[in-house]
Formats: sequence, C-alpha cells, structure tokens
Amino acid sequence: MEIAIIAHDRMKADMVQFLNRNKEILIHENIKIIATGTTGRKAEAAGFRVKKMLSGPMGGDAQIAARVAEGKTKMVLFFKDPNSSHAHEVDINMLIRVCDVHNIPLATNEATAQMLLEAIASKS
Repeated sequence: MEIAIIAHDRMKADMVQFLNRNKEILIHENIKIIATGTTGRKAEAAGFRVKKMLSGPMGGDAQIAARVAEGKTKMVLFFKDPNSSHAHEVDINMLIRVCDVHNIPLATNEATAQMLLEAIASKS
C-alpha cells in the first residue's frame, strides 16, 4: 500500500515523530511512503525509505493528487499548520478535493492519522 505524507514547516518534526512511533505498523504492513520534497528529506534522515515528489509550493501537492486520482496512493497524511496561511493554499485544497472525489482517507492531524494506521494494522 502506498501512502503520502505531507507536513507544513512547523509540523515536519511532528510528522517524523509520528512515523517513528508507528515504524512497526509501517514495516509490518509493507507501506510504501511518498512525500513532498522537504517532508520526504526529513523522513529519510530519520531512516525511512521515501519516494520524494517536488516540494509542496513547487507542485508536490499536485503530484500526489495525481497519484491519488490514478489509484496509486491509498491514503494521505497531511499534517497541516492550522495557525499559518500558505501561498499554495489552492494546491492544498485541490489535493483535499481529489481525496474526497476518489474516496481516499485523508488525515490532517496526528490523532486522525493514528486512527487510520491502526485501522490498517487491525485488518491484518
């Protein structure tokens, strides 16, 4: 299963901590991770194998949305910073819309992301 990880700048450390706490699930379920550029680099530095797309502002969100639309990406974990605005907000909204259109689970915070990963683990 392929999942996408994205995190706004203030949330990148939280994403890496989340991945580390859930490493056993990710390995056991053979989850392939794709990510926007900077988030992917942070996850790689923590020891995860990641296929990196462009950074979010450079089109990485759109690349991930395309993979969702193609049926390749089955889940998106997007740790959004609710206290900041972003110049590429249109791209973010497009990704959220594509997930909704294609009925792909999308977590925008750690609690929901945890529930999604635990749901995957409970099915096996």
